[in-house]
Amino acid sequence: MTMNRLRLNLPNLISLSRLLLVPLEICLILDGRYGLAFWILVAAGISDALDGFIAKRFDRRTRLGALLDPVADKAMLISVYVTLGVVRQLWTSLVILVVFRDVMIVGGFLLIQMFDLPKHYDPLYVSKLNTGVQIILVGFVLARLGLGAAAGWPDFVLSLIVATTTIVSGLSYLVRWARILARSEAL
Repeated sequence: MTMNRLRLNLPNLISLSRLLLVPLEICLILDGRYGLAFWILVAAGISDALDGFIAKRFDRRTRLGALLDPVADKAMLISVYVTLGVVRQLWTSLVILVVFRDVMIVGGFLLIQMFDLPKHYDPLYVSKLNTGVQIILVGFVLARLGLGAAAGWPDFVLSLIVATTTIVSGLSYLVRWARILARSEAL
């Protein structure tokens, strides 16, 4: 369970390849090749599970991997949201909400790092749930578009669920940071 130095190993190469798929995913969506974009998203999900499994099972965790893996995940998900928003397949307000939450989380994390405060790196449960429903929504939209089907009530319901979990997740992180800052002032 040791963390090795910055080193490029198989899990890191898998994460890097996932990051390098982001421009392809954007191009596919912009070109209207939704079916292929769906399968790239599926491959990205499989590679995320694979690199995590290899890193844990064969003790190949590194500091580089701890940074590269979530960056690749967020780059893919945010890029897909923004691009689907550009081609008018997701609500603009939902895209803004999803992007704002992620920018807020990264900003809050960086702010906490600047102070000598207890560090909480584990994502909140609601954040994991939010990421899951975000993936389900874009996967559904890409699959639907790949099949040539029109938007319907499932898009609406999934979008509402994503909006709700995004708001709850963002607020939960704000509460976490407020508690951390309040404890630091009490010391």
